[in-house]
Amino acid sequence: MQFTESAAHGPPPPLHPTLRAWPDFPYNSSSNKSGGGQLSSLTNAACMEQLLAHCAHAIDTHDATLAQQLLWVLHNIAPPDGDSNQRLTAAFLRALVLRASRSSSSPCAALAAALSDVNHDSPLTPLSLSPVSLAAFIDLTPWHRFGFSAANAAITDAADNFPVLHLVDLSTTYSMQLPTLIESLAARPEGAPFLRVTVASPPESTSPPPTLDMPLEQLGARLVNFARSRNVSMEFRVVPSTPADGFESLLEHLRLHQLVTDPASEALVINCHMMLHCTPDESAPPPETAQQTAAPIMLSSLRTMFLKALRALEPTVVVVVDEDADFTAGDVVGRLRAAFNYMWIPFDAVENLLPRGGEQRRRYEASVCWKIENSIAQEGVQRVERLETRGRWTQRMRGVGFRAVGFGEDAAGEVKSMLDEHSAGWGLKKDEEELILTWKGHDAVFASAWMPSSLR
Repeated sequence: MQFTESAAHGPPPPLHPTLRAWPDFPYNSSSNKSGGGQLSSLTNAACMEQLLAHCAHAIDTHDATLAQQLLWVLHNIAPPDGDSNQRLTAAFLRALVLRASRSSSSPCAALAAALSDVNHDSPLTPLSLSPVSLAAFIDLTPWHRFGFSAANAAITDAADNFPVLHLVDLSTTYSMQLPTLIESLAARPEGAPFLRVTVASPPESTSPPPTLDMPLEQLGARLVNFARSRNVSMEFRVVPSTPADGFESLLEHLRLHQLVTDPASEALVINCHMMLHCTPDESAPPPETAQQTAAPIMLSSLRTMFLKALRALEPTVVVVVDEDADFTAGDVVGRLRAAFNYMWIPFDAVENLLPRGGEQRRRYEASVCWKIENSIAQEGVQRVERLETRGRWTQRMRGVGFRAVGFGEDAAGEVKSMLDEHSAGWGLKKDEEELILTWKGHDAVFASAWMPSSLR
């Protein structure tokens, strides 16, 4: 169900010659009898992607007239309560209107203000959930559960022969992975190690909704009590830190901790669950400090610098779980095409799972829409959805001195058992040392485990 061969860069190919003759927004399609046939012919996914790409190009080149016509067409062929392709397109339409509203061009900004009703009824109302409700939300699909299962298998293996397991949790899911990890540690015949958890607490603006309705410290107290009920001793510490500066405060905390810790007694495990891609890559602007001091252009991005800092900590294992797509194109058209050819997966996955108009569907798609709007409407440090493919992450990890260690058959078996609880469209494949979650044969999420090259 991929709609284009690759993410095109630069302006898209010419539009259909009749487009500029179509009625101007905001005429409703029901009142446009002559245009109905034309509109109905544009409702396949490939045409919707082309219209979105042309609209993005028109906005960025300040062609307000063409942008207005394209927005009208998209508004009429992509209702937010339609099928999965229409809902996908409606989400990108909202993102483009938001991008136009932030344009430095007065015609495009004025156009966005006039077209505020294009935003339909945006589902992006801030939403906070209790831990129980958030866990139920995550359990709807294996999007996160896949990574939880694979990572927990690698984490428990890393804890072998260590009296202390120090887990550094870099996750967008508010430590929802920990209960199953605690259960796994408690079930070990030799008993559980002491579990020390350090959690990075980034600003909520860097994570998709829903958020947690309580401070992480309060959640940590509950997790400590849960661990105690399973005869697992546990410590939970929250370190305010942001991916915008490469988690500088977290790294400093870990360095200081290592000064007073015997490395032979503690397994240091870094669990990166869909948060690494929020660190600025080479396409991001340099940090403000570099701009203020007129420093030369950095040869390494903060993303690479963070991975090098992790390598310097000599961790026992680093687990990387992330979405397998490339949202790093500098031009919005290329980024839009890449996102459109990836974000159809979560929309399609719930088409027959959750009823239209239901609260669960609204919450789920709000999270997906947030990612689309961030990758398309935002720029600079505000754009944190900078996904990279698993191949690129492999290059990065090897480049800073890690080697892949892979997952055993037990890990793959646990993931397969978990997938049996979900729709038949979800699948699992193994590519060299990585596990990959697929939807209808298309790669969605990957999991990989890494050790410093010098360690065995």
